[in-house]
Amino acid sequence: MQTGTLISLALYFLLMIAIGLWAWKRSTDTSEGYLLAGRNLHPAVAALSAGASDMSGWLLLGLPGALYAAGLVEAWIGIGLFVGALVNWIVVAPRLRAQTEKLGNALTIPEFLANRFPDKATALRVVSALIVVIFFSVYTAAGLVGGGKLFATSFAGLLPGLGLSDYMLGIWVTALVVLAYTMVGGFLAVSLTDFVQGLIMVTALVVMPLVVMFGPGGSAGGSLAEVPVEGFLSLTQGLTLLGFISAVTWGLGYFGQPHIIVRFMAVRSVEAVATARTIGMTWMGVALLGAIGIGLAGRAYVERNGLVVEDPETIFIVLANLLFHPLVTGFLLAALLAAIMSTISSQLLVASSSLTEDFYKLFFRKEAGERESVNVGRICVALVALAAIVIASDPDSKVLGLVANAWAGFGAAFGPLIILSLTWKRMTGAGAVAGLVTGAAVVMAWIAFDVGIVYEIVPGFIAAWIAIWLVSLATRPTTEGAPT
Repeated sequence: MQTGTLISLALYFLLMIAIGLWAWKRSTDTSEGYLLAGRNLHPAVAALSAGASDMSGWLLLGLPGALYAAGLVEAWIGIGLFVGALVNWIVVAPRLRAQTEKLGNALTIPEFLANRFPDKATALRVVSALIVVIFFSVYTAAGLVGGGKLFATSFAGLLPGLGLSDYMLGIWVTALVVLAYTMVGGFLAVSLTDFVQGLIMVTALVVMPLVVMFGPGGSAGGSLAEVPVEGFLSLTQGLTLLGFISAVTWGLGYFGQPHIIVRFMAVRSVEAVATARTIGMTWMGVALLGAIGIGLAGRAYVERNGLVVEDPETIFIVLANLLFHPLVTGFLLAALLAAIMSTISSQLLVASSSLTEDFYKLFFRKEAGERESVNVGRICVALVALAAIVIASDPDSKVLGLVANAWAGFGAAFGPLIILSLTWKRMTGAGAVAGLVTGAAVVMAWIAFDVGIVYEIVPGFIAAWIAIWLVSLATRPTTEGAPT
């Protein structure tokens, strides 16, 4: 491995840890500071933090890999995500920012749901916290798989004396660096590192496809037509109705992703949400186009130059090592790590907050002080990370597959629940519990029995929405926490 690449990565790691230490001095004295940065995020930080924590290694590994293998038809996933994110910013963001502060200054999604439906407060906090921890362990594992693939592809044999495979070394290095700044600096550290990581990611996503197409061996993009895959540049080649529905309905997942919508709770004001939306959607559009370009241009480059790429999800890493100066390669690999680490840190913190606020303080230490709560939160961050490491230890794991499962679980369990709790006064606590359990159960059953047919978020989302509607109409409503 070139020294320049290692220097770039080392500087990146040091920057992330430095931000964590700075945040430690600013916002970790109280639970609100540690978990929501005092509800005072700048719109740009909230926007890029939401985007970076959303996209994860999927943006630079999973999506380019899918396009590399199958062609432009896989772009429907990105289109569905863009539309879903936009609607999420319009419908959920301003309402959630206002109502979480109004209803008891809720610091977590489970706490907000408990305050919204006080008659089912305990059930909602416990069930939703369980779902958060279970699916975030899987989701965090997807990020660690990306770190493992990065090291296995680019840093083979770096530290042979540790007794770890290159893949497991990558998992441990990624996890330990994320833990360093997340445990120390809390939500402010996570959000600020996400902001920096978002800038690094979008720069890499713009630069790489341009260099691949217009640099030596790229033939100014003309080789795209030479890819031996029928309809490689077609949005409809081989696309069935169920396939189209499965792709575009990824956008439904946005309404129920706790690590994304928690940014809405932390932005400095309701009025700032519109500015954050504009910044966030611009960033997302550029990032998705860049990822699509890497997948398509990368396949064309590989075919034109007679190269072999065994795992399509590593095309970004392969191109970074082939086409750039070692210092630039280090920057590009830092962008991949940024995508991975920004999501992992957000997920760890949200899972930790649920364990602390919705288990520890609810059942064991109701009188726990602020310092104790923050310290318990740090311990929970480490515990969830260890669970994710165990799940990610299989080197044959696919980033896109793990992300798809967790994304569907959250989207179906929390999506209808969040939308209706913010917009429908007639919704009841019993309906909320029914929707939460139904959405999660349908998704898990769909995965367990390998039903296929259509992406599991579709039946899960529909079933949860119907369950909320039917049970709410059949039970007595409470107006105590209803939206005004």
